[in-house]
Amino acid sequence: MSVAPAPHVQGAPEEVPLPDGRRLHAMVLDGPRRDGPTVVFEAGAGAGRSSWGLVQPAVAPHARAVVYDRSGLGRSAPDPAGRTLDRMAGDLGALLDHFGPGPYVLVGHSAGGPLVRLAAARDPGRVAGLVLVDPTDEAADVLFGRGFRRMERTALRLGLALAALGLLRPLFRGRLALLPEDARHDMAREGFTPGVLRTQRRQARTYLDELAAWRDTPPDTGDIPITVVSGGLPGDGMNTAVRAAANASHAHRAGLAPGGRHVVAARSGHYVPLTEPETVVREILALLPD
Repeated sequence: MSVAPAPHVQGAPEEVPLPDGRRLHAMVLDGPRRDGPTVVFEAGAGAGRSSWGLVQPAVAPHARAVVYDRSGLGRSAPDPAGRTLDRMAGDLGALLDHFGPGPYVLVGHSAGGPLVRLAAARDPGRVAGLVLVDPTDEAADVLFGRGFRRMERTALRLGLALAALGLLRPLFRGRLALLPEDARHDMAREGFTPGVLRTQRRQARTYLDELAAWRDTPPDTGDIPITVVSGGLPGDGMNTAVRAAANASHAHRAGLAPGGRHVVAARSGHYVPLTEPETVVREILALLPD
């Protein structure tokens, strides 16, 4: 007698077709009702769906919760047309089309923060709220100096070399240990390959230049409620001065939104979804209807 495999902590897989024929790999946890908001998670620059392995399952008892891999990450094939902000936000918009008319709460971590802002600005009527988790933000001057760009290029070159030698994953052992077992196995297998670093490098070619242009013409998210969650501690590549600049930009972003909230995860650095998932969950649930 065969035994059905235990369900994955991040739900059932679903392949999302895109207009140009590419497919995005998603995983879906159905919530208690299909007529309420769907929560869609956007990961950071080199991260995939597994990085939400502690947050998504805690949201699912309250709403349908969807994670996915951007092209070139996780189980989604690379995009031959490039990885600009415009292109990535377009893919996210197509994924939202696939899962229905909404409403949606979009959650973006790190470099995923601008992506959910741009996708929301393109169709604000279907977005009920944004939760930006330690997001990259154009109000942080430090992002646009030569020093930051030089550091980013160096980190990507080093990361690619370590991935090619199979030495990148051990550096993230502590973060991997925080995840549920099946999400941990997925990330360990998929998250530290040379392909991931190549995708990151392609994203980085234009990302900061595009973001800099937002300083004059940011995406207009209108009346969409925005909550920004900052890490409270330096570390994870951010010294005290960079942390302070990042958090100031987060406070600024929240202050521009109607009813905006700025929340500090006091025990966390940059990886708040892993170190204080309960804070992220609380802020998502606050944007869901009773």
